[in-house]
Amino acid sequence: MQPRFIRAIYAGLGALFFGIGFVGVFLPVLPTTPFMLLALWAFSQSSERLHDYLWNHPKFGPPLQEWKEYGALPLKVKLSALAVMTLSALFMVFFSGAPFVGIASALALMAIGALFILTRPTLHKEKLDAPVVPDAPIDGD
Repeated sequence: MQPRFIRAIYAGLGALFFGIGFVGVFLPVLPTTPFMLLALWAFSQSSERLHDYLWNHPKFGPPLQEWKEYGALPLKVKLSALAVMTLSALFMVFFSGAPFVGIASALALMAIGALFILTRPTLHKEKLDAPVVPDAPIDGD
């Protein structure tokens, strides 16, 4: 078990990532699942109760479980992410007026993100016939 203040830092990070991911539900330019994955990891380091809450959440839990089980992304998620990155890149290049270094850096990061997305397998819903169970039993606390 980690010291209490370290667990508090992880819990704070988990809450921060959860909050950013939650905002992503309403803002299509902000991805939800990557931040929820970060929140799940941080909660796994700090609080079994918060981890299990997020893992079993009716809205956020299934994508996390699918990622853990298959390491794949649904086609809709891939296309949405790539479309938002493309639109963002076009906006930056043609309308932002940002310095060249800033634009080049942002485009490089977007390219890395796009490469990651494109190299993940595509999740086909027919693979989701069996429920995913967490590693540790949930005792209801």
